[in-house]
Amino acid sequence: MSRKTATQSRTPRAAEPLDAYVGARIAARRMALGLSQAALGERVGVSFQQMQKYEGGRNRISASRLHSLALALGLPVAALFPETPNETPDSDLSLMRALAATPEGRAMAAGFSLLEDHAVRQALTRLVEVLAKAA
Repeated sequence: MSRKTATQSRTPRAAEPLDAYVGARIAARRMALGLSQAALGERVGVSFQQMQKYEGGRNRISASRLHSLALALGLPVAALFPETPNETPDSDLSLMRALAATPEGRAMAAGFSLLEDHAVRQALTRLVEVLAKAA
């Protein structure tokens, strides 16, 4: 009797951890822009319920819909994916969920996304790292 692995028992269309990662990135950017799920859904032609499923990683996103979402969010499609092969979707997703879990985290993410100067972004990142170590 052979045992199926988790990958073998998934249906070809089942959502994967990367789908949740992409959904979390979409949610973070949407919140940073101050958009509701309904407003973003309207921009790309889906209901807010469908946006909830995309953002939660419960539904996979087609290539054409992903392109539309990236355009609506003012991002290149690549920005919705891990930057490096070593970056694990689960660990980064956990960090984004933790950030989005508090009003302060959401406000910080919203403000950070508006910073255009790379040096300012780096300085702010270093400050937050130092404060976190001191806490």
